[in-house]
Amino acid sequence: MSETDQITGRQIAAARALAGVGQAELATAARISVPTLRRMEANAGPAGGFANNVAAVKAALEAAGVEFIPGNGGGAGVRLRKEAP
Repeated sequence: MSETDQITGRQIAAARALAGVGQAELATAARISVPTLRRMEANAGPAGGFANNVAAVKAALEAAGVEFIPGNGGGAGVRLRKEAP
């Protein structure tokens, strides 16, 4: 994952809240430990941890319907994917 598409700990926490997923549920889906997820979410900047763990969390949240918005001048964020009509 390059630095330009690196997600932040705050994005992970916000995405988890939007998706209505608890830390234990997300950790299980991403195949990481809850303490690892907590450490990732604690970072205001780029999510800490091994790149493969961050990628697994991102993939699990995307599978739950979350889109990550890059910080392209307006600040990084998250949103739920629009459901098809």
